[in-house]
Amino acid sequence: MAQNGQQGGVAAGLQITGGAAIMAPVSAFPNGVPGNALIVIPLSKVDDETKEMLDKGPSLVTPEQMWKLLGFNGPAVQVQDEQGRPIAIGLEDLLSGLEKHWQEQPDDLNRARIYAQELLKYNRLQRAEQVLSKVVAKGGTGDDWLALGIAQLQQEKLDKAEGTLKGAQNLLKDNPYPSLHLAKVFQLKKEADKEREFVDKAIGISIGCIDAWAYLFQHLKQNEGEDKAIAEIEKMATDKKSAAPYIALQGFFANDDSTRDRAVTYAKKGVEIAPDDPLALLCLSALYGQKGDLEAVIRLLQPHEAKMSRDVRIANNYFEALFQSRQIEKVTKLLNALAGSPNKEVKQFAIERSRLVAQFLQQQQQQLAAAQQPRK
Repeated sequence: MAQNGQQGGVAAGLQITGGAAIMAPVSAFPNGVPGNALIVIPLSKVDDETKEMLDKGPSLVTPEQMWKLLGFNGPAVQVQDEQGRPIAIGLEDLLSGLEKHWQEQPDDLNRARIYAQELLKYNRLQRAEQVLSKVVAKGGTGDDWLALGIAQLQQEKLDKAEGTLKGAQNLLKDNPYPSLHLAKVFQLKKEADKEREFVDKAIGISIGCIDAWAYLFQHLKQNEGEDKAIAEIEKMATDKKSAAPYIALQGFFANDDSTRDRAVTYAKKGVEIAPDDPLALLCLSALYGQKGDLEAVIRLLQPHEAKMSRDVRIANNYFEALFQSRQIEKVTKLLNALAGSPNKEVKQFAIERSRLVAQFLQQQQQQLAAAQQPRK
């Protein structure tokens, strides 16, 4: 069986293009399997119908048919076994197993939560709502109310979602997300004033909530145009002395080469307002990295080396800039300092990157030795 992984690829008797999955016998590739084909071996016995299809030559198969041929009940998803090792299982088997696990002890809310989480993850919204409704009825937490409200919102059960999310906000006083989802409810109800009210409430609860600022920008842009939206966001950023509005703004312009300079401008303003904000530093350094300006990354992050023992993201950006510019002495000094970090993630980062640097230096030595050998 061959599945197309990218455009193109030709073998005698069979040309693979497009995005379809193609099942083909080995005889279809007398000159070798195309480089963009994916070889899969069924885990279950191939039935007579499939054998007959193969005898006729290449055949298109649906994704459902492909997963069935591989022995999975539904699309394959990755989970962990009891020893924490990754294994693949069919989605339907996963969900049925989680439901059975919950039904064995229906009063165990944690079992229900795990089941509901997977249902939401795979867009089984109606069943997720049913499970979460039972969790809430049995004394669920504010997070359970929030998850239920999200499930209802995604099904556009707007009145139910409104009531549930307001209940979630009452229980989660310091969490901006119930209000942010309520704003979405009122957007769908076409009540722009209430939509803005709840976006502002989310920001009032957590000034640093990037998602809330991003939502506000989109709301303002839709209703007043981009220029006015940016002007209002910038004014609010100055008033509240927060980098979060600029971090949100730069995200709308960062992924397009034609607008990346605008993203840099906003990211710089975020750093100017909050020079010690790790996320502001991360965004600006990443933008410099995208532009290939390694020296700018180094100038920006060098004064913040102390933060790197607590934030692996900043450490990574600084390391990459130093390593790519071949400042190996500074790289070594950095990694030695990070190796003593109490943060496990940072410590592991330092160990892994130290191995990378050692391999690089070994390769350099081998190349130098080879270059010094006399030619015969």
